[in-house]
Amino acid sequence: MITPERIDPPSVADERTALEGFLDYHRATLALKCAGLDDAQLREASVPPSSLTLLGLVRHMADVERHWFRRMLAGETEAGPIHYTDDDLDGDFRVSEGDSWEAAFAVWQAEIDAAREAARGRSLDDLGVGARRNGDPLDLRWILLHMIEEYARHNGHADLIRERIDGVTGD
Repeated sequence: MITPERIDPPSVADERTALEGFLDYHRATLALKCAGLDDAQLREASVPPSSLTLLGLVRHMADVERHWFRRMLAGETEAGPIHYTDDDLDGDFRVSEGDSWEAAFAVWQAEIDAAREAARGRSLDDLGVGARRNGDPLDLRWILLHMIEEYARHNGHADLIRERIDGVTGD
């Protein structure tokens, strides 16, 4: 497994650069939380009865990237869920012996690439084709902020899971 490079977000930047910088920072943070572990460790649940794993978090974030950028922003209706179904909404978090880092990482990175492509050339004020549950429209700015929040929350989970696995801590 290659240890990803994490670049600090800029401390002085225009709004778009700052938002994308923080999102990329959080994406790299999750990858770093997984670095150096084997598949068995990445499938290791945090603290019973929770079944939350680092691999499950990566799978979840692949689906989150897909949902907000490809479906809600770009309107790619054919881009359905990857790891969950309507019958199993938490399927992205559920991992089995057959799930590997290599496969999950490749899917996650492909979704990050697709997210960047969906956002490319759009203004922060551009509205997505989807709407929030309450029907309110959402713009690219909202999606970027939501994604930062989503990664930040799950990176907190990843911190605790990683510490439980091998004692490694850090930001």
